[in-house]
Amino acid sequence: MPDYILLMHNDAPNETAPPDWGAYLARLRAEGVFQGGSAIGPGACMRRDGCAWEISERIGGYIRLQARDLDEAGGTAEVRELPRGD
Repeated sequence: MPDYILLMHNDAPNETAPPDWGAYLARLRAEGVFQGGSAIGPGACMRRDGCAWEISERIGGYIRLQARDLDEAGGTAEVRELPRGD
């Protein structure tokens, strides 16, 4: 099964109830698909030639999981397949 990374955005509209991340992560662990994750802090975009783009402040964390395809990995996040290092 491929690995996916969900890039969690910090730009959710004002919601009356925030997402229950504990329950979501517990479900991923129970299903055996959770591969790791973390909040991420400020950073910088760098290039060897010195010219760099502005960093996206929207991304606040990630979750790595296994899924059959993008539809199964989905959610309200930016989802990318991780290439295998064969």
